[in-house]
Amino acid sequence: MVKIRLKKTGAKNWISFRIVVCDIRKQRDGKMVEELGYYDPRRSDEKLDVERLEYWVSQGAQMSETVETIYKRAKDGKSKVYGQPDPYTKKKNFKKDAAAN
Repeated sequence: MVKIRLKKTGAKNWISFRIVVCDIRKQRDGKMVEELGYYDPRRSDEKLDVERLEYWVSQGAQMSETVETIYKRAKDGKSKVYGQPDPYTKKKNFKKDAAAN
């Protein structure tokens, strides 16, 4: 069985991922069939080849949960862009809220 999942790359404390097609019996960072894109959570950057992903799904490949969310964003045209932070990852300033009360 073939699965579309993330392959870990990058240095310690600076992790990025590649979106790959691989056999489920292989290791996470082992041999892959094809590379479809990348995902960098630190820089809020991602790229995905939607046509190739849809081809592999039509051939019976299954996507992991994270790849599925990246695919939905890419299909809608709302992929993350380098340099623009995620709105949901910003930390709230709790000290201001406590001072206001």
